[in-house]
Amino acid sequence: MTEHKTGTREDWLAARLELLAAEKEHTRRGDELARQRCELPWVPIEKEYTFGTDEGSASLAELFGGRTQLLMYHFMYGPEYTAGCPACSTIADGFNGSVIHLENHDVAMWAVSRAPLEKLQAYKRRMGWSFPWASSFESDFNFDFNVSITEEQQREGNVEYNYRPVDTKPILEAPSEGLATFAAMTGTDPATYTRESPGMSAFALEDGVVYHTYSAFARGVDALWSMYQWLDRAPKGRNETDLWFRRRDEYEG
Repeated sequence: MTEHKTGTREDWLAARLELLAAEKEHTRRGDELARQRCELPWVPIEKEYTFGTDEGSASLAELFGGRTQLLMYHFMYGPEYTAGCPACSTIADGFNGSVIHLENHDVAMWAVSRAPLEKLQAYKRRMGWSFPWASSFESDFNFDFNVSITEEQQREGNVEYNYRPVDTKPILEAPSEGLATFAAMTGTDPATYTRESPGMSAFALEDGVVYHTYSAFARGVDALWSMYQWLDRAPKGRNETDLWFRRRDEYEG
């Protein structure tokens, strides 16, 4: 016998209608947030970045591929990793099939990681993905967009992530079992693994100038987990236990 609350169809309908009102308000609020994202001021990118791609070296402007908008997923795959972050891989499974549809809306879509291109290509083949994946191995791109930190910064403990200072020491002094497991799945230890962080960024290209328009990190990328949108509607929800990345907001916000 279930321990979950039960009731009649009438009980369920009354509760469902109450929830429906809240869901509609959530949808309207989401529409408003989307509008506000589009109204953020654009910041011109004045620094030159070079990326490694399947077609050779490319500038940030060249990643647009003739389109005027660029979406980028900051995929956790550091130079020392032997495999991609499992959480980022789950997200990539979700957006892999969206690339062609985004392109039809004048939007290029790339994943970018700091690992050498050869590692990215091998993992991409292993996972059966087709989305374009660039390496920022020889540039400051990841560091400038606050999704990678150096070992020295990590030891000092004070880095910037998700628009505020973050003390990295607590998670390293007592890494959870979930964090240790994820690090091991990438062939690293918790310290090496957490020198990379997830996020997404958006850019626009007008009159030859690239502009940074938006970035989101930590829980801000939750909406990119297409799997989560389904799990949030399952009877037991996300049903997670010791998944450290779901508790990152304890120190990231």
